[in-house]
Amino acid sequence: MEIITKINSEETLFEEVSLLIEESRKKVAKAVNTAMVYTYYKIGCYIVEYEQQGSNRASYGKKVLANLSAHLTETYGKGWSVTTLNNCRKFYSAYRISCATHTKSTKEEIVYNAYEIPKFTLSWNHYQILMRIANLEERNFYEIEAQQQGWDYRWLQRQVGSSLYERLALSRNKNEVMRLATEGQVVEKPADIIKSPISLEFIGLKPDSSYSESTLENAIIDKMQTFLLEMGKGFLFEARQKRFTFDEDNYYVDLVLYNRLLQCYCLIDLKIDKLTHQDLGQMQMYVNYFDRFVKQDFEKPTIGILLCKEKNDALVELTLPKDANIYASAYQLYLPDKALLQAKVKEWIEEFEENEELKKLENNK
Repeated sequence: MEIITKINSEETLFEEVSLLIEESRKKVAKAVNTAMVYTYYKIGCYIVEYEQQGSNRASYGKKVLANLSAHLTETYGKGWSVTTLNNCRKFYSAYRISCATHTKSTKEEIVYNAYEIPKFTLSWNHYQILMRIANLEERNFYEIEAQQQGWDYRWLQRQVGSSLYERLALSRNKNEVMRLATEGQVVEKPADIIKSPISLEFIGLKPDSSYSESTLENAIIDKMQTFLLEMGKGFLFEARQKRFTFDEDNYYVDLVLYNRLLQCYCLIDLKIDKLTHQDLGQMQMYVNYFDRFVKQDFEKPTIGILLCKEKNDALVELTLPKDANIYASAYQLYLPDKALLQAKVKEWIEEFEENEELKKLENNK
């Protein structure tokens, strides 16, 4: 048997047994956490459906929750505070919408099935963050990404705080924005990995301080794992200050990444000053060099990203050919204003819908 041939010393025996114990503990912890999530959901259901008769009114009996908390604490010990019970109520109220049964066509006649329980796959810490997101599409996006990418709750909290959903949405058309809510971030083409702004608050540089491009690069290198997570799905780090020689002149690419989902190189140049057409021309040369002398035949065309303080889409469009795989993306040393980005997304979608209506009217003439 394989297990016997593998264990040929006391040291190996200890390692194998330790591995089994660690895996078992993880499974037990996950099972306990999952059971806890369903328990909290059902408690919330009892409070809302049986005590509040389905109402979400905030004024609902603080005394009732206080009495319930006291009884549970006396019977089961700590962990059943009024705050916990309130969170159970909020959790159920948020997620019962996901399992709404639309039995009629009008909003007034929607009937909620209190007995249908959604499938929960994340921890209670995750859901305490998710249930506070009022926008259903946005919440669905973060839940899908947390499941698919294995985010711990701290990284989920960071991504919500950095407005990842809004930053991705602003770089997509309406149909792709809707897709974010049902499939998460799908990477099929170069534009799918672009978001703006890129949030670099984790590198520790102050927004009002003066710094050089090399200082910015060093700060990113020190936090490379977090930087790759912020860049998005599928990114791997290959090199910094990658040198190549052309006509006896040396050129250096600040950061060379590889995206395994797109199967292509991604070159990043850091710019702390205003973006210029010379910067774009230089990046075009870098991309051309990698496409001609570095990439393999099975790999896709190289992508170039100019990470700058202020992007200028009009300059990019005017300077480069339409099929150029080069993008400008702004970076910020602080978390973006979530309310401002939400307003921009709403405005953008409304503008898109108005343009679509105008096109229909023009076509019907």
